[in-house]
Amino acid sequence: MTTIQLIEEMGKSGVLGAGRLYRATKLMSEVIKDPETTVFLSVAGPMVPGGLRKVIRDLIANGYVDVLITSGANLTHDLLEAFGGSHYREHEETDEELCQMGMGRIADIYTKSEDFEVFESKINLILGKIAEKNSNINIREFITQIGHLIDDEDSIIHTAAQKGVPIYAPGLIDSMLGLQLWMFTQENQLTLDAAGDMHELSDIVYGSGKVATLILGGGLPKHYALASNILTGGVDAAIQVTLDRSEAGSLGGAPLEEAKSWAKAKCGSRLVTVIGDATIIFPLMVSGAMELIHKQD
Repeated sequence: MTTIQLIEEMGKSGVLGAGRLYRATKLMSEVIKDPETTVFLSVAGPMVPGGLRKVIRDLIANGYVDVLITSGANLTHDLLEAFGGSHYREHEETDEELCQMGMGRIADIYTKSEDFEVFESKINLILGKIAEKNSNINIREFITQIGHLIDDEDSIIHTAAQKGVPIYAPGLIDSMLGLQLWMFTQENQLTLDAAGDMHELSDIVYGSGKVATLILGGGLPKHYALASNILTGGVDAAIQVTLDRSEAGSLGGAPLEEAKSWAKAKCGSRLVTVIGDATIIFPLMVSGAMELIHKQD
């Protein structure tokens, strides 16, 4: 069976997770091939260290994503690999032993402090080059300039810069990249204008015939993607893949239908929520959506 054949069989299971995966895959294939729909991809959580780096990069490279909204952490981990570092597997040490070894843990994924030392050295050189020409820029332009100053075809940031796809990271300072920026500004002049991003985002929203959002995880990236579309009454379609629960009232676990009450999703919008691990579900969705598109072409 191909991926889409498997997913289509899952579609016969009704409203359970398998059926939702089918409906999400079908909706994704429709919105990403529609030239009148602007596609926002919102990425929270450890999706880059979790293995989705090349999936996200390929979606951008192939013109299926128009706007990326993500955390500073995912950008940091993209740069970590762009600078020659990696994400490691299969360590049996305790967390205290890992700390003594100079390793950090993200569930069952590991990083090395020596890779972060290279990251710190190289990002400071890049910050210096940016500061030579700019004293005040918005966050999106800051990320775009980083993308033009690195050389890694597998990098999300580099590919987005080459393709003209804007990356917004409203919580950038809450990351290792943000920490390095703060340290750099102790002796250099470089200010990020967070509000400046909204000028661009509003132009994108107002200039779009329709907007669809693909949401991996919750948190700030999810809210930024949805809230920016309040300006026009909400998104026309959205797919959410999350492990968060709704009972606590958090945005991450909120069903997409709740967004209609805030005008973050239009009345009549097409919405699908899939409960599960995005590092498993999203590659299946992408593979299935690509098959559907190619079959129709």
